[in-house]
Amino acid sequence: MGESPPQRQTRRYARPMTTLLDELLAQLRQPQVRDLAWALLSPPLLEGGRLPLRHPLAASAWSQNPQLLAEWLLHQEREPEALLAQLANGSSRLGRYYERLWQFALQAAPDIELLAANLPVRQGGHTLGELDLLLRDAEGVHHLELAIKLYLGPERDAGEDADNWQGPSSDDRLGAKLEHLRRHQLPLSGSPAARSSLAGLTELPASAAAWLGGYLFYPWQASCAAPHGYHSRHLRGRWLHRRDWPCAAPEQQHWQPLPRQSWLAPARLSREQLWSDAQFAAWLEQLDARAPAQLLVRLEPAEDGDWHERERLFLVGDTWPKTPA
Repeated sequence: MGESPPQRQTRRYARPMTTLLDELLAQLRQPQVRDLAWALLSPPLLEGGRLPLRHPLAASAWSQNPQLLAEWLLHQEREPEALLAQLANGSSRLGRYYERLWQFALQAAPDIELLAANLPVRQGGHTLGELDLLLRDAEGVHHLELAIKLYLGPERDAGEDADNWQGPSSDDRLGAKLEHLRRHQLPLSGSPAARSSLAGLTELPASAAAWLGGYLFYPWQASCAAPHGYHSRHLRGRWLHRRDWPCAAPEQQHWQPLPRQSWLAPARLSREQLWSDAQFAAWLEQLDARAPAQLLVRLEPAEDGDWHERERLFLVGDTWPKTPA
């Protein structure tokens, strides 16, 4: 059986865009612009399975001529004021931040008309949900659901099963997210309740698809297969329990935690932003046993004078995925 159009679009897009992302991240220093480039150019978690997938820029000239996109991103680096103004408004949650990055880009993308973002669908006074993106391009009208996800793979159970990949707080599973997208979020734009929300925006039916960015974290010591439908170039890291930390990090390596708002693009820090060994040791000593999973990055110095992320991992409590009483 041949690939569906969304799967072909995902495969065609990933390789040149991943190369471009590496080149741009070597030049970009503004954290929000780095996150913008990462959102647009990083490979997705999935490329197959039962879920329809579509890159929001699939029909844009930016996709056909990536150099145009690169020039636009470099312009944002030189003049980031408009991006910073848009990001200053709204929720600080990572998912909303990811969505606002996409909204900013789609408002500027050639050949794309952003019809609506976070469009609520209501019925009888109740909100059934919202459509992340509604856009029009040369291939029609599209309802797209965006998600930024970080999942940790199982130590003992089958990695191929998406239900065995959990979020760092153990309250989210990849399998459940995919089912929610397939059964509720994606069908919403085609439901009778959505007609009034779409009225005046488009007379054409919207084709629904998803785009999932993020990282998959593999157990530090155990072998774990990727989930079914994974993208061959998906971004990855490792995870380990706190009891294993002394064995995992040689003294000559420099690790430090990243705040949640900085979980997207690979970290790039100035020397002044680096923690000392004593500062990291004190942080680790004071970290509560019931603290949520902490995202750490290993940094190395580069020729440009900054320190660049080379690896990332989640440090989880010793009872993870169970929550201590």
